[in-house]
Amino acid sequence: MPKPNSHHWADATRAIHSGESKHGIGAPVSTPIVRTSTFTFSSTAEMKRWAEGKSKAYIYTRYGNPTLAVAETRLAELEGGEAAIVTASGMAAISSALLAVLQAGDEMIATRQLYGGSYRLMRDVLPRLGIRVHHVETDLEGVNRLVNSRTRALYVETPTNPTLRVVDLRQAIRLAQRYKLVSLIDNTFASPILQKPLALGFDIALHSATKYLGGHSDLIAGAAVGCRKWIDRIRQMVIYLGGSMDPDAAYLLVRGLKTLELRVCRQCETAMAVARYLARHPKVTRVHYPGLPTHPDHRLARRQMRGFGAMLAFDLRGGLPAARRFCDRVRVFLLAASLGGVESLVVLPIYTSHYRMSRQELAAAGVAPGTVRVSVGLEDPKDLIEDLKQALA
Repeated sequence: MPKPNSHHWADATRAIHSGESKHGIGAPVSTPIVRTSTFTFSSTAEMKRWAEGKSKAYIYTRYGNPTLAVAETRLAELEGGEAAIVTASGMAAISSALLAVLQAGDEMIATRQLYGGSYRLMRDVLPRLGIRVHHVETDLEGVNRLVNSRTRALYVETPTNPTLRVVDLRQAIRLAQRYKLVSLIDNTFASPILQKPLALGFDIALHSATKYLGGHSDLIAGAAVGCRKWIDRIRQMVIYLGGSMDPDAAYLLVRGLKTLELRVCRQCETAMAVARYLARHPKVTRVHYPGLPTHPDHRLARRQMRGFGAMLAFDLRGGLPAARRFCDRVRVFLLAASLGGVESLVVLPIYTSHYRMSRQELAAAGVAPGTVRVSVGLEDPKDLIEDLKQALA
């Protein structure tokens, strides 16, 4: 039976049904896990056709797999891209995408406020490959001065990790198109539920699928979505470097996507309640959450996002000692790295996402010693606020 036309579906429906046809006698409702490393050919003639690029047959799971294909189709439809590739981790997606776009002698421009792993990749690894990285602030001031004949890409992350600054997506696209740059965005914090950068003109959207897309803190995964030309190039880089996804992880990702819209919308509501409580607390000097009118990018977030997200950060009066005491006292929140799952988490960025960064780099990223990052899950808001109250007491 042909696959249904999903172009008119809303996100909640796409997240459950895209990429599969489940109608018919004996069709499995749940996505099958094709747990195999390799696939058979019917003849050497068929194998020759594959080698010549004339066949889309599966050969080896590092190249592709039916379970992975379901996850890829579903993500492509959610993000509004022509194609997608899933990878073994978010960093595998980011590094493979950058290496598909850039080569020795090229330059790129990236926002300074990034996930620490992305920043360290650009600081420590890309220069060893002959790729130079320039950084600008989230307002993108300075892009015009930095662009030259070797500049190939513009890379942004919005909202940023961990201080939730927001980059103007339309401004980024205008700059990328003006200077003929490949535009890449880390869309992990927003997810395709809250913003769709490809629809505005971005070339590649990247995700740590470990986070909201998976949503249950039980897999490590990444994804890149975009036009077929770029995804084909990224896929080749994943094949070369080996950052492919395992079929079991792909199954967990497909399962997690089914509740993505429900989870994100509920988490956004709870995060707003948590942010408002923290903003009133005398021991909190600042709350980083774009849903608050006091956030410097509040109006921009209202304009380009469907919701304000479920990530926030706050700075404690008393600096690092106070932040450590708070994190050691929480009982409903868990002290753990990562984010986007059903469990609410707290973490100190200086010990996790932004470790091995100098004081100057931390200050440029907006991270203070007393900054606590919060990932709001699906617990009852009253229980979370009561836990914050006792931990701050």
